[in-house]
Amino acid sequence: MKITSTSNEKVLAWAKLKMKKYRDIENTFLVEGDNLVQEALKKGIVKEIIATYETNFNVPSYVVNEKIMTKLSMMVNPPSIMAVCNYILPDNIEGRVLLLDKLQDPGNLGTIIRSAVAFNFKTIIISDDSVDMYNEKVIRASEGMIFHINLIKSDLESMISLLKNKGYKIIGTDVRSGQSIKNYKAMQYAFVIGNEGNGLAIETKELCDGFVYIPINKTVESLNAAVAASIIMYEANNE
Repeated sequence: MKITSTSNEKVLAWAKLKMKKYRDIENTFLVEGDNLVQEALKKGIVKEIIATYETNFNVPSYVVNEKIMTKLSMMVNPPSIMAVCNYILPDNIEGRVLLLDKLQDPGNLGTIIRSAVAFNFKTIIISDDSVDMYNEKVIRASEGMIFHINLIKSDLESMISLLKNKGYKIIGTDVRSGQSIKNYKAMQYAFVIGNEGNGLAIETKELCDGFVYIPINKTVESLNAAVAASIIMYEANNE
């Protein structure tokens, strides 16, 4: 089907998906560019294709003009293809787990997702008060790896309780009293990364079974959350 007007009902509905409120109402989100569309198709979550050319994917497709792409895109240079995708259903928790406590920066979350896949972490649990995992900056920063990991957004307290019942030890980050990451490499550890500015919340710290630290030069107060998470996951992966 071809659409030429930016005021078309379908276009207006797609444009609303740039806002979290409407993503949550529809349980759908947008991905931009050929690479992300291909990854979403492999995942089997594509609901509709939007492109400036005819496509032959086995899902409903719409051919639109550049004005419509500009209206829908969050990028400086709009892509020639986009997809409306269904929210990704969470899977069972297994293997290595990372928990994120009040993480706010979408670029950090996207980078953490990418590193988690690289270092064989199977699940990331994101606190309810963290950045939206369907924020377009998260998706782009993940380089499509958001489709290759089990993501769960939930209350951390209940998820930590669930993890402990499954035999996991919860390991937080603490620059003062933490132990070396080399002491925490077993599969049944779940690591917690805190907020960019404030670290772990007090209530989260109280639920931890131990703490880890990353030795750094004393002139540096702390590491970026995504960098710290990536180092921890790298070390945990190299048992």
